[in-house]
Amino acid sequence: MTALQRKPHHQVAHLTDDDVEAIAAELDRLRQGVLDDRGARDAAYIRRVIAVQRSLELGGRVVLLAAGRRRPAWVLGTACLALAKILDNMEIGHNVLHGQWDWMRDPKIHSTTWDWDHASPPEQWKRSHNQEHHVHTNILGKDNDLGYGILRVDEDQQWRPRHLAQPLWNLVNACFFEYGIALYDLGFGEALRSGEGLSPELRERAGATLAQARRQVVKDFLIHPLLAGPGWRSTLTADLTANLVRNVWSHSVIMCGHFPEGVETFEQESLSPDESRGEWYLRQMLGSANISGPPLLHLLAGNLSHQIEHHLFPDLPSNRYQEIAPAVRRLLERHGLRYHSAPLPRQVASAWHKVLRLALPNDWLATTTPRNLPGQLRSLWRYRDRPTWAAG
Repeated sequence: MTALQRKPHHQVAHLTDDDVEAIAAELDRLRQGVLDDRGARDAAYIRRVIAVQRSLELGGRVVLLAAGRRRPAWVLGTACLALAKILDNMEIGHNVLHGQWDWMRDPKIHSTTWDWDHASPPEQWKRSHNQEHHVHTNILGKDNDLGYGILRVDEDQQWRPRHLAQPLWNLVNACFFEYGIALYDLGFGEALRSGEGLSPELRERAGATLAQARRQVVKDFLIHPLLAGPGWRSTLTADLTANLVRNVWSHSVIMCGHFPEGVETFEQESLSPDESRGEWYLRQMLGSANISGPPLLHLLAGNLSHQIEHHLFPDLPSNRYQEIAPAVRRLLERHGLRYHSAPLPRQVASAWHKVLRLALPNDWLATTTPRNLPGQLRSLWRYRDRPTWAAG
């Protein structure tokens, strides 16, 4: 059975092998039911979302070109662009690139042909996200999505003095999230940390990333402002604002999926080399968190507000997650497992709380008093490989 962070009392301790097999069988039946039922209404859904996204982008551009120097028109045009970019990245791009709509056999809406308004090339994103993150979900040292290689988001990740700055890095990452993801998908940070330099393969991938990012930058910050003529400043600020809104929104939603307090992480050593289907299901459910809210929130979140369901069934059409969520919740609760779900503000606050808390060594706050604070601050820079903090 999967162990959770060496915890003496963990969520799966009471489950027998038969329980795990029963969970897997029920989830397999739930998945197969959706596969057997998907059809015209699902295809109509994704085509409708794509049409809305393109209409929002076109409408925003027209408003900015026609009257972008007037504040009400600028606000309307910018809002349309921001919504278009959010839909393109979240409900459309993320899910199309997962292969959720490949069954339609539509070459225009297929994971092998789809491109998106994002700095990360689709093939590189699919490699790091689909083939690495979704396979090694929340395994320390295997899933680099745990902090994207720059944040400490679990007590079992070794603390370094550089982590003191991680709240600032997280804020910067939120503002430039698509570029942070592009560097992460490229594996640039891992190459720097290894000291091995840029291999020929990495150089090739870097060239593809630069080309993809350059297309987005030229489109948003050169071509469209030039087309606006005298109103180029309004168009430029609208594009900058829309990209910022999209980045902060995407970062917030994705943080809520795996970073909030109470989401489980796993050690490679504690996992069976022959992890069963049921154990894999358990890892996805306990390593994910949902966002509760109205249908519009789910749409704008790319249905990653149903992160638990998405990690269980990453290839199912995203519009079906809300339908199957009650059954997944009943299954977890019936087996005494937590279905981690909360409103967006609470999940965002929880994720940021973890980033702030783990910027310091384990137990540092608990052992720090006004009297010993100066010594504790000095000791931060002498701290090395201790698993827990001991007051100096």
